[in-house]
Amino acid sequence: MNPMDGIRFAFGTLTVLPVRVTRWDRAAARSGMLWAPLAGLVVGVCAAAAGGLLLLLGSGPLLAAVATAAVPAALTRGLHLDGLADVADGLGSAKPAEDALRIMKQSDIGPFGVLTLVLVLLAQVAALAELYAESWARGALAAAVAAVTARLALTLACRPGVPPARPDGLGAAVAGAVPRRAAAGVAVLVAAGCAAAGLALGLGAALHHTLALLAALAAAQLLLAHCVRRFGGVTGDVFGALAETAATAALVVAALGAG
Repeated sequence: MNPMDGIRFAFGTLTVLPVRVTRWDRAAARSGMLWAPLAGLVVGVCAAAAGGLLLLLGSGPLLAAVATAAVPAALTRGLHLDGLADVADGLGSAKPAEDALRIMKQSDIGPFGVLTLVLVLLAQVAALAELYAESWARGALAAAVAAVTARLALTLACRPGVPPARPDGLGAAVAGAVPRRAAAGVAVLVAAGCAAAGLALGLGAALHHTLALLAALAAAQLLLAHCVRRFGGVTGDVFGALAETAATAALVVAALGAG
């Protein structure tokens, strides 16, 4: 199929950028989720640019960190954060899968969702502030790595053996669509790209950001396995939660040892 159909699928479903999805079939879903890290790269570059602009205008690292964390939320219309909150409410309810999925579908946010959102956003801002305090380059690189890793976690979650929890929605459209070898190939390319970008700051930074990517993917995999056990599969909300979990873990690991 035309690679542009997959790219349109990735940007049209994972961002609010004005991209029209031309195909919504299994082949497009497979290609689109393989291109998901590219959408993450664009989001990450925009986030880093926002932080850099504020630093250039004389702001401190904390304000730059807030702006950097806000851009991905804006470019996804908050859907990933909303998914994170819904999954937290579903898991926190300790109810059977059917009831938990019903809770996740409700429009309101419960106490588990609110608490999770607050803690995750605080962690992201705190990590970015530490990195920006060291240099804009470190903060910018971490923002880009986190955004790419967040979408790579979605690519890996679309492998065979991960079923949808509902018969409709984004989860059903992409669940099991990405062959394992293709997902592994994308993961290797992304890891190599993160390491290469880190080399601009030295060998230690390259290793550090590769470790951040691996730790983030591991955190997302743990959440994915738990959601499959609890809900019977994945939903669009679960994908949002995976993205935010991976992004947060990548930023936290990148910040460890900063300064």
